[in-house]
Amino acid sequence: MIERYTLPEMGRVWSDAHKYELWCKVETLVVEAHAAAGTIPAEVVEPVRNAPPPTPEAVHEIEAVTQHDVIAFLSAWADNTEPREAARYVHFGMTSSDLLDTALALQLVEATDILLAKADTLIATLRDHALEHRATLRVGRTHGIHAEPDVWGHRVADFAFGMARSRDRLRRAREAVGVMAISGAVGTYSNIDPAIERQVAERLGLRPADVSTQVVLRDGIAEWASALAIMATVCEAIALEVRHGQRTEVRELWEPFGKGQKGSSAMPHKKNPIISERLAGLARVVRAQIVPVLEGIPLWHERDISHSSTERIALPDASIALDYMLHLTNRLMSGLVVDADRMRANLESTGGLIYTSTVLLELVEMGMSRDDEAYPLVQKAAMETWQTGVPFRETLRKHAAAWNDGAGLALDEARLDEVCRPERFVERLGPVFDRLADLT
Repeated sequence: MIERYTLPEMGRVWSDAHKYELWCKVETLVVEAHAAAGTIPAEVVEPVRNAPPPTPEAVHEIEAVTQHDVIAFLSAWADNTEPREAARYVHFGMTSSDLLDTALALQLVEATDILLAKADTLIATLRDHALEHRATLRVGRTHGIHAEPDVWGHRVADFAFGMARSRDRLRRAREAVGVMAISGAVGTYSNIDPAIERQVAERLGLRPADVSTQVVLRDGIAEWASALAIMATVCEAIALEVRHGQRTEVRELWEPFGKGQKGSSAMPHKKNPIISERLAGLARVVRAQIVPVLEGIPLWHERDISHSSTERIALPDASIALDYMLHLTNRLMSGLVVDADRMRANLESTGGLIYTSTVLLELVEMGMSRDDEAYPLVQKAAMETWQTGVPFRETLRKHAAAWNDGAGLALDEARLDEVCRPERFVERLGPVFDRLADLT
């Protein structure tokens, strides 16, 4: 992921320097376990433990010759070991994937914990914003068309619960990727005791794989990538709502716009939804990693490395991008400007068409058949309002008077006043906001 979208904490997780720190940690724990078991001399433990991790530059220089990253790392680390002879017991009984998959599990867990913390923050922001606007009336839209009255807090509550489910999904995926293996060349423990694997797993806070064939099967990592993609797409859903709300014709929502900020190089009046559009673009990056990671599940026999090059790109990019997205979405919602007056004006802009559903039910309550009488009457009045701009209550009276070949239909105006009151449509949302208040 490019530096522009990389936050420092997550960037460090995927840095080469940190990777080699983790590799040293894994290898050191294996040496300690071997020494405790009497497999190797105890005196080699301290020199290995004290050897500083090799620099990325040192590893890369050796890898340019060996064309093998693990061998390059082991050689560079041995150069840092005093005495160097102690390094001969490093990697004892292991194969490359024992180190790679175990350290990768640590990176995935670290990355996940960063994402979970940011998700918690965003959930709280969404919850509080929704509760603040539980009475802010706006028109609900279906297919982009005005439907019935709603409140802005209801829409945001949906996002808050969606993000909470995404967080919980990611928590489960954390368990799926917190899996390691130190089982040897084809996973048969031919040169290493399973007790070593168990001891190292406990020290690292990971779980030994139920079975490994040199590599850990990638279904857990695919689950993790999918969980990230879903969370990113919930962020995009929030962004899409803001983008629509900031359109000139709508003007109900505004992204935070700082002092000195400029919206266009050519048009000084512009305030563009750049945060939301950035979120939409990055969500595509995160989603794009699902299929490549999934394709790392089928490998040749006990192991090949076709998954390796994919994961070097896909896993850092997905987590770095989502980390930035969570940060950006929280910034968006924390500074979002809600124009309640404009929301009310838009709600009333169709001359009462948003009340056709409740008027329809009132006519049914009066004894009219729904499909053959009430619906055609209300629809004719509504279509005239669409075409002429005459308020719906006026066109309704007109068509009610002409109903049944001029016999007419008496409307209860006081009752229509009540059912055409926008607050009436949201009176039953109380339990939703009660549940929202308890969301953590």
